[in-house]
Amino acid sequence: MSQNMKEWIRDLGIALIVGLIIIQFIKPTIVKEHSMEPTLEENNYIFLSKQAYTLFGDPERGDIVVFHSDLRTVDDKEKMLVKRIIGLPGDTVMITNGEVYINGEVLTEDYTKDGYTATEMEEITVPEGQVFAMGDNRQNSIDSRHSDVGCVPIDRIIGKAVLRLYPFSDITLF
Repeated sequence: MSQNMKEWIRDLGIALIVGLIIIQFIKPTIVKEHSMEPTLEENNYIFLSKQAYTLFGDPERGDIVVFHSDLRTVDDKEKMLVKRIIGLPGDTVMITNGEVYINGEVLTEDYTKDGYTATEMEEITVPEGQVFAMGDNRQNSIDSRHSDVGCVPIDRIIGKAVLRLYPFSDITLF
């Protein structure tokens, strides 16, 4: 076997190993809905940290996450949702008069599309091991306010958004 062939095989092997390592930690995802506007637009290309909550700590209020839901797509596939964590395990969440309250305090939300949350919701307590998540486009988001979604078990979270890569003019670290 020639020296060039050995180097080519070595380089290919290294590339495969590096690729496999990256796949264990990063998941590319394309945003398919409008529920996270203005933060994320339809067809934004984002990278998720798949190990964010197993290696680097617990979910935090404000994290943007993608998770498995019980909702189905039009072709009957499991629908994954991208939402922002609003409430953590043990928090109380209430929505009234256009404001979200966490543990009795108004949540400051400068990232929402219209600046208010129209839905009224009586106070609930987020169960242990779960989070309360909502889209930034509150008037166009099926999220934890809806019985079809509810509070999200942390083990159903696929990953935390860490980077918007596309469109290139809007590259953002989260």
